[in-house]
Amino acid sequence: MSDMPLGAFSISLAVKDLSASRAFYEKLGFSCVMGEDSKSWLILRNGTTTIGLFHGMFDRNILTFNPGWDAACNQLERFTDVRELQRRLRAAGIEPVTPADEATTGPGSLVIVDPDGNPILLDQHV
Repeated sequence: MSDMPLGAFSISLAVKDLSASRAFYEKLGFSCVMGEDSKSWLILRNGTTTIGLFHGMFDRNILTFNPGWDAACNQLERFTDVRELQRRLRAAGIEPVTPADEATTGPGSLVIVDPDGNPILLDQHV
């Protein structure tokens, strides 16, 4: 199972105060790249490091992978579709807690949970 190309990585943080969190991460050199007008989420970047700040959208921090995107959210010419990744995960004995609909194409997502209860989102936007 060495070939599991998950796509661009980021961490999605469940925050209590979006403005305070944004101000904190901006002091660390991050700048807003998406969600500028949103009241519930922002995507921030510092170099190739991406974090999402989400208020009231989920209870825990989530490791996020985006099949089909590079670190700057540019669409990749070739990538492994989230539904194919799901088939590979299932073959390896990992059952999604929220599966992708394998009857669809294009955007899709799935959620798996690691042995310590950490959610991992594979979120394909293309």
